[in-house]
Amino acid sequence: MARLGKRSGTEGSGEADLSPYRRKRDFTKTDEPSGDAGVQRSESLRFVIQKHAASHLHFDLRLEYHGAFKSWAVPKGPSLDRRDRRLAMEVEDHPLEYGDFEGTIPKGQYGGGTVMLWDRGYWAPEQGFEDISRSLAKGELKFVMEGERMHGSWVLVRTRRDQRGRASWILIKHRDEGATDAADPPSDEDRSVASGRTMSEIAAGKSADVTPFMTGRGAPRAAVWQSHRGDKTEAKTEATARSAKPAAGISLPSFIEPQLARSGASPPSGLQWGHEIKFDGYRMQLRVENRRATLKTRKGLDWSDRYPEILEAGARLPEGIYDGEVVALDETGAPDFSALQAALAGKRTLDLVYFAFDLLFDGGEDLRSLPLTDRKDRLRERLRSASAGLRFVEHFVEAGDAVLMSACRMHLEGIVSKRLDAPYRSGRGETWTKSKCRAGHEVVIGGYTTTAGKFRSLIAGVNREGRLVEVGRIGTGFGQKKVAHILPKLKALATDKSPFGGKRIRSKTGEVHWVRPELVAEIEYEGFSADGLLRQAAFKALREDKPAEDVQAVEPAPKTTEPKLPSNPVRATARRGGSAAVLGVTISNAGKALWPDDGSGEPVTKLDLARYYEAVGGRLIDHIRGRPCSMIRFPDGIEGKERFFQRHVGRGQSNLMTSVTVFGDRKPYVQFDRVEALVAAAQAGALELHPWNCEPFDPETPGRLVFDLDPAPDVPFEQVIVAARDIRDLLEALGLVGFCKTTGGKGLHVVTPVDGQGVDWPTAKAFARNVCKAMASDHPDRFLINMAKAKRVGRIFLDYLRNDRMATAVAPYSPRGRPGAPVSMPVRWNQVRKGLDPSKYTIRTVPELIRKADPWHDYGDSKRPLRQVVERLAKA
Repeated sequence: MARLGKRSGTEGSGEADLSPYRRKRDFTKTDEPSGDAGVQRSESLRFVIQKHAASHLHFDLRLEYHGAFKSWAVPKGPSLDRRDRRLAMEVEDHPLEYGDFEGTIPKGQYGGGTVMLWDRGYWAPEQGFEDISRSLAKGELKFVMEGERMHGSWVLVRTRRDQRGRASWILIKHRDEGATDAADPPSDEDRSVASGRTMSEIAAGKSADVTPFMTGRGAPRAAVWQSHRGDKTEAKTEATARSAKPAAGISLPSFIEPQLARSGASPPSGLQWGHEIKFDGYRMQLRVENRRATLKTRKGLDWSDRYPEILEAGARLPEGIYDGEVVALDETGAPDFSALQAALAGKRTLDLVYFAFDLLFDGGEDLRSLPLTDRKDRLRERLRSASAGLRFVEHFVEAGDAVLMSACRMHLEGIVSKRLDAPYRSGRGETWTKSKCRAGHEVVIGGYTTTAGKFRSLIAGVNREGRLVEVGRIGTGFGQKKVAHILPKLKALATDKSPFGGKRIRSKTGEVHWVRPELVAEIEYEGFSADGLLRQAAFKALREDKPAEDVQAVEPAPKTTEPKLPSNPVRATARRGGSAAVLGVTISNAGKALWPDDGSGEPVTKLDLARYYEAVGGRLIDHIRGRPCSMIRFPDGIEGKERFFQRHVGRGQSNLMTSVTVFGDRKPYVQFDRVEALVAAAQAGALELHPWNCEPFDPETPGRLVFDLDPAPDVPFEQVIVAARDIRDLLEALGLVGFCKTTGGKGLHVVTPVDGQGVDWPTAKAFARNVCKAMASDHPDRFLINMAKAKRVGRIFLDYLRNDRMATAVAPYSPRGRPGAPVSMPVRWNQVRKGLDPSKYTIRTVPELIRKADPWHDYGDSKRPLRQVVERLAKA
């Protein structure tokens, strides 16, 4: 462990200028401290981090210095992940009394919104207390924080100042024992370290005692950095055990086989059914006896050691056996199975939640013969005073279809419908049914394929009539982290013999590697073909709680009922003024012509556009998910008078689209995180989608660079093709991987995915400009980077301006509002040659083309660290 040193006699004394702070506030209207009261001096410098939901949600980092708090606004909050680079905007000094402020700043006042004390503790500069002023002036402060949530060493690096002198900094976690490889992000369920309240409870005015800190009473804990965090949990558990009142001996079953739900095409109807949210997590049976808790999987495996916080909270519950699910929640509060696996792999389980939906034993009383309503009434009472990590699952008694639709709109997996009058019966019966928003299934992994040694796809199977039968390939849903996680497990199970019985599907490309059939994968898919093969399967995660022998076939529809896909899947018929439904989204005036002619004399209707987004959505969404995205809307089609460029959320907008607040802008932006939201865009007449080029869910970090080749009218397209290959070659020489797509117009885009950690947007833009400048310098007769049209005769404008923070580029697979219904289409480099015809890629043709192959199949594995390239060039 590393002890934080005591402060010197000079670094915390002195007068701070609080006049900017006071000028911005009316203390007759806000409860914020004015800074007139004195604060007790502590032996160590203090810090606080406040979660602040003002015009935009952010975190305020405050470090005690010279009698005040030096303060920075950190949009995404400090992170324990050493790979994260957090933007930190320097703001005015705050009085030390602010370290105890938690509550609501009135609307209309500066910073109006809810404030939570998210973390607090002590800090110390690594350079020594006397050097704080020098470090701040230099623009590089290295320091240690030890709080309830933050541990270890950081550095604040100043990047620039604006015209008003306000400084932008980057906050970076150092590599130490307090660092993690994938820190869990803050969530809506975070609780105050001072009052135990959530943000919503603070906003609602729920009363609570806020334990003071700055006055010296109830300081968080000694200024000692506990490197081994597991020791803290152990100590807590021991303390709880010592203080717990011994209970009378009771006898509970060691394990009860859980009740399971049958899959249903739609939820059942009737007042005798209750509908619960289906959680995407691990089913767990919590057994509490004599103040000791255990957690077991659906097969009775003891996983207690994986969930220390839930185990500790569960031990304080009344004795009994509880049925529920362990879940990780994403930034929107929705269950995220991948995040759950990441939390378990990194042993970062603090924020996991146990959702309890049934009570099987209450003390020594067996409740299984009672109706579900009675069991849940008792369960609700048992959890009334439980910690935040244990939650009761409510149910809805209303139309199941409406509950399912609401769940799908909230990005949830689906619902489970249960007979309210039925007893609990182990195994799969008729009184529990499940309905999913998207088809999901478990499969057994029997092999995988590679191309040139690089992972390409999984070979999946299911058990049918006593043997493992191959059901197809899973070639999407893999990022670098997922591949790095599963590949060692696959190699450890290598075998020379195929584990599949019956007919085997021949691989057209790649090398096949067989494995022993022991791993189970959870997937999403669009259904089965007539011969029993998966259609459009995507990998979600490995499941450790289910043995391979339990993965049974879901019977595909009989061949006679397999729907026949039309030769043109997006040519739909609908009368003008009528409506139709696509992925549950109602398309009004479905027959309205948005493009008068698709090139064959047929109009492209609003319904055609919705069906197109449905057909390509799985590919398109990968390139826009998690990124603010502008829409170009043509309410009356491309020949109509009205067209709108929309980037902010509008009144009456579909809740299938995500509303995201971006630092520096009070208005929320539009974001598309699921395919259904694309269909909703069609309903809004959005013919074009233009996302930011940031990392998903991180607007401050570059995620790709786009080079737009825009030729003058007199430049043959063959020269644009040559230029695209030239840029690709230059990027490869720099260590980056280029991909090409048509624009739906006369140009081409060369796109390179990057890992932008440690690189700000001005640096990314400057790098892109230098690439284009080098091209223009070498071939001034072919290229230019000046956008003035008068200078572009006979040359290609190399547009690097799309590589800025708020700049956009048309998304891959996005339609364009131009004659013929063209599409911005990804292409392989062997297609980028003489004869390439962008006009052949349209709403009519693209869905069929991408069924055969993904032109950018390796895009997700081609990120390269941009920072290394920039630093290497700077040294050259």
